[in-house]
Amino acid sequence: MDFDYARYVTLMNEFSNTCGKIRTFRDPEIKRSIVPLCEFLRIAAFEVTVDSANSSSHKPLVQPFFYYFKGTADRKRALKIDETIYDGSVAHYNILPSFGEPDWSEQELEQIRALEKQVAMHSERGYIMKLAEEKGRIDETLEIYLLPYFFEYIGRVMAEGKLDKYGAVYFNLKRFSLVNEYFSRRVADDIMRSYIRGLERSVKGDKCICRVGGDNFVMLYEKADLDAVVEYLLGKKVKLNGIEVNVSATAGYCTITEGVRKPTDVMDRISETIQMARTVYKKPYAFYDPKMAEQKKRMKEIENIFPEAIKNEEFKVYYQPKVRIEDGKIIGAEALCRWVRNGSIVPPMQFIPVLERSSSICVLDFYMLEHVCCDIRRWLDEGRKVVKVSVNLSRMHLGSEMLLENILGIIDRHGVPHEYLEIELTETSADVDFDELKNIVNGLHESNVSTAVDDFGTGFSSLKLITELPWGVLKIDKSFIPEDSDEHSKREKILRHIITMSHDLGMECIAEGVETLDQARLLHQMECYLAQGFYYAKPMPCEDYEKNLMCE
Repeated sequence: MDFDYARYVTLMNEFSNTCGKIRTFRDPEIKRSIVPLCEFLRIAAFEVTVDSANSSSHKPLVQPFFYYFKGTADRKRALKIDETIYDGSVAHYNILPSFGEPDWSEQELEQIRALEKQVAMHSERGYIMKLAEEKGRIDETLEIYLLPYFFEYIGRVMAEGKLDKYGAVYFNLKRFSLVNEYFSRRVADDIMRSYIRGLERSVKGDKCICRVGGDNFVMLYEKADLDAVVEYLLGKKVKLNGIEVNVSATAGYCTITEGVRKPTDVMDRISETIQMARTVYKKPYAFYDPKMAEQKKRMKEIENIFPEAIKNEEFKVYYQPKVRIEDGKIIGAEALCRWVRNGSIVPPMQFIPVLERSSSICVLDFYMLEHVCCDIRRWLDEGRKVVKVSVNLSRMHLGSEMLLENILGIIDRHGVPHEYLEIELTETSADVDFDELKNIVNGLHESNVSTAVDDFGTGFSSLKLITELPWGVLKIDKSFIPEDSDEHSKREKILRHIITMSHDLGMECIAEGVETLDQARLLHQMECYLAQGFYYAKPMPCEDYEKNLMCE
């Protein structure tokens, strides 16, 4: 029987044209387009088995995949061809004739081999595209999936009707930029990889950990593993090549219940929750609560009315005296913000965390500095007694190239001598660029504007932060001051060391939150000579503060 080359060429061209859509050796497009050629070449079955070179990513295909199967194949007369694929995997092609059919002619065998080459070529092209697509979904540094896979995984679980078995968490590794800074990027990557692998091992059930970017991650886990996840993220010691680092995370959890209709709903909930944990609750973790929606609404209202409140000068400066413990003499004051709206005072905890979510806090800080400078200038002009006033500055300002210029510009515009101002930076928000912090503290120091570390001991107590910058004042947080005699043993030791350290570093030391005479006496015995707290005076309006100064 003569071989019909014209018919063969037509069918092969049609097959080649349709194979442009192929993305993997399993692509159904191959099966559809290969049928006419298999029938023409008297092929009863065309199958492939793939042995993967990377079984961790692509499991070996043990069962044959049939591009074509007529059901009457003669396996004893199979034509077997092996092809090595891009990554070292091997594709075993088996092409079988039908039972009872004559053997293939030489012309048919030649064209069958050509067909196999076409299939192999297009399959490998699709295989490479699939690998490239997979590579784009994986964080190569940590060897885990990126965020898009998180949505895909949730979608798959939803399709199986099993989402109610799971919980989700969005977590951020605390102050990991400092690990990068202290060691190196490569070492920090190794530490992060070890920490994430430890998390994977600590969770027994199904899980999916994906990197959002930087030191931010999301995770889906079975509800039975919640305690293990919470415990791990609260802090684990990572030991690696002689290095030992404590790594912990801020986390927002969501126990998935009704109301989740799409994967992005889960992401929205955990993103919202971690923000609440950071800015509102100021805790290492929080759980999603439907009431958060109401809180979020109130926060949005505050953000919306803030510009109007600033314009109307609803924010008032309250002064809390700082005193010398020995004689109770006022030696300074801290300027604190109070929002008076519709005749009532809005508690700072209701609006400060909200404003810290955006640049609004920077606007408020400069507003406070302006008003403090106005008061000091007026006191000087009126011949009143003037003592140094400290103004709080959010570290949200750091990163602004104009920060130092803006601070000094406000002070100088009001003609206030620099020695009457002090800038307080809260130690609890120490996850900032050290060089930026260094620039502003050095700049203020050179301009004779004192700087203070506020709430020392409640956040990241970095010795580098304290020893390498020219701080003028160290403010000890009230949590270190014993409230009664039963607490004295441990707290006294810590307190005594902090006071001694501040003196050794040439820093003035002041204790915050002093509420009793016993506390004041204890501090004085430990050679802490300055204090601030309700025992001496609460924050007060400007007029009351002026009267207190006049009575000195």
